[in-house]
Amino acid sequence: MPTEKTVPSYLLEKDNTIHMIVFTAIFALLFINLFQPFGSRNWYPNITEFTYFFFSSLIILTGMLVVVISRVIMHQAAQKHTITMLNYSAWILTEIFAMSLFYALFSKYVPEGSANRDFMEILKKAIVNTSLVLLLPYSISFLYFSWKEKTKLLEQQQESRLVPDTSRKKRIAFPDEKGEIKITIDFDHLVYIESADNYATIHYINKERIARYPIRNSLKWFEQNLIGETPLARCHRSYIINLDRVKVLKKTKEGFFMELDVPQLADIPVSRTYYESVMKKFSLYSV
Repeated sequence: MPTEKTVPSYLLEKDNTIHMIVFTAIFALLFINLFQPFGSRNWYPNITEFTYFFFSSLIILTGMLVVVISRVIMHQAAQKHTITMLNYSAWILTEIFAMSLFYALFSKYVPEGSANRDFMEILKKAIVNTSLVLLLPYSISFLYFSWKEKTKLLEQQQESRLVPDTSRKKRIAFPDEKGEIKITIDFDHLVYIESADNYATIHYINKERIARYPIRNSLKWFEQNLIGETPLARCHRSYIINLDRVKVLKKTKEGFFMELDVPQLADIPVSRTYYESVMKKFSLYSV
């Protein structure tokens, strides 16, 4: 079964979270003053616009404490566990319900003359209004963060391709999913890259022994951005291999495999999906 998609890291970054909370608070303040939801204008019918703005600001800021507390908990949870898109969506729904409950309780018990109002009816309206208050600024923030991240990756892509080298050897730089270069390896030392959950593990030779370096990024990203005109080739959904390290390409009852020039390593499988592209590239780099 396919693994659940993890939430993009930029949605969990501290700075982005702060910006989103501030933007949501401003949006919510404008929303409650322009549209006056939750029956808020009837809470204190004789107050001036300025007084209403003052009280609504306090109410919004108090309600936003729910989001602040939620995001602090989420940030701590992300340090220990992987947050999937399903987890993130459920978290947002929980924030909406918690804030709706706060506004419903406030509307029911705080304003004068509201004790006779039906609580469930208040809660239903509060959920609709709170969904607008949170989901609209959340969506705008997510689109902005995504655009900013893609722009950053495009800039990093120019830097993370093959590092120019005047010597005979060439090197390749590996960035993580945030675009930060974590390790640079000579092609002569690089053996293969293996997918491992939300990470890719780079296998390379260091002091005549196999070393491993886990990096938080996907094989798909490496395939699309790093392979290019290099001896690297995607040969399997879980592997990218350095064809310069391949000694034998063989067919067995189990399928196609590549035997490496590193004795202690097992053969690398070649799936049917990538077989033709691997053979074309293997013929170029085996000359």
